[in-house]
Amino acid sequence: MLDRLKRLFTIKTKFEAFMVIYALGVGAVERGVRYLEQYPGIGGWLLFAACSAAVFMAGGRIIDSIDAGLD
Repeated sequence: MLDRLKRLFTIKTKFEAFMVIYALGVGAVERGVRYLEQYPGIGGWLLFAACSAAVFMAGGRIIDSIDAGLD
């Protein structure tokens, strides 16, 4: 039963990986906009950039893990 549940949360294809990265990106931009509202000025922009950088790092890691699994 747990194996079936685990398979639901396993990213198997690049398409699934790109969909997860897209969702992370949308969430990060939304969070960044909230930061800009709370912290106007350079501080808000730095936090916005940190949100975006986190998506780039996570996306690269996800894509690399899919590529590594195909070898």
